[in-house]
Amino acid sequence: MQNPISVLVVGCGNMGASHARAYHKMPEFKIVGLVSRGLESRTKLSEELGGYPLFDNYQQALSETRPQAVSINTYPDTHAEYVRLALEHDAHVFVEKPLANTIEECLEIKELVQKYHKKLVVGYILRVHPTWTKFIDIAQGLGKPLVMRMNLNQQSHGATWEVHKNLMNSMSPIVDCGVHYIDVMCLMTQAKPVSVSAIGARLSSELNEGMYNYGQLQVRFDDLSVGWYEAGWGPMISETAYFIKDVIGPKGSISIVDKNPQQDQVSSDNVDGHSTTNALRLHMGKTNADGAFEQADQLIDATDEPDHQGLCDLEQAFFLNAILEDKDLIQHLDDAINSLRVVLAADQSFKTGQTVYL
Repeated sequence: MQNPISVLVVGCGNMGASHARAYHKMPEFKIVGLVSRGLESRTKLSEELGGYPLFDNYQQALSETRPQAVSINTYPDTHAEYVRLALEHDAHVFVEKPLANTIEECLEIKELVQKYHKKLVVGYILRVHPTWTKFIDIAQGLGKPLVMRMNLNQQSHGATWEVHKNLMNSMSPIVDCGVHYIDVMCLMTQAKPVSVSAIGARLSSELNEGMYNYGQLQVRFDDLSVGWYEAGWGPMISETAYFIKDVIGPKGSISIVDKNPQQDQVSSDNVDGHSTTNALRLHMGKTNADGAFEQADQLIDATDEPDHQGLCDLEQAFFLNAILEDKDLIQHLDDAINSLRVVLAADQSFKTGQTVYL
């Protein structure tokens, strides 16, 4: 076997720790350092994994370790700079979403990726999720146009609320999380978004002026499909509003549902539940002469799906294969930029009260 790919992990919070665990168990990777501003988080993670070099300065870590790959899992306002530095140090890059704070920064990064001939993977975790892949495939067979209804509200408190407030120093919930679901909508429709509008509300005095912790966007596509996405963070958010993933087409509908709604209730504050599907419910709308449905709804079991760590393992397997097999990731990068373009337009719509045409 060839020598393992040296990887520097930047950010040791929830996602950084999960990705570090993935690299740690994969013989094709070798962690050469953990970088974090917080001493406690990097020390705790290093101890869990048996001991790795620790750094509190990203540029110093790059210079000393000279990694072949960098995994960036820090707050979004650092992503563009950290990705640029990694590419300029001749490293492949995995970066958590979003790629950057502006489209201009994204396009600059795309130029660097092509200049240095490196692989860049953006952490769109739903793309490696087996049941979400099935969800997308079934939705594509429901005819056109599609109506797509999705949300992810979190009744966050304590440490999670502190993380959310830090995230909202640079972007709202519909921007930070919305890129995942706009990406899914684009995959379902295979169509071009043409306009977006948004509403929102600032529900906490702890936020900076102008920032909002609840938002909903509505997007139209050039195939006449429509979708909405809603996200709210904070201790005031309703648990009842937690989780909707529903797609309707002329032929029927496909929904993510809980087979046992009275059992195994997951708090919206628990990240492990954010990608959980449990089951898909497929409804076909065709009726017979008596007006009855021709077939009963089908419940597609998904209880054996990967957990959050398993999905992070799959993401890093994708990153590894892209490097070893020299995969062309330009479409992947373009998709990441396009989904960010939509949610940033939604943010603009909230601030101006106007529909934004793309």
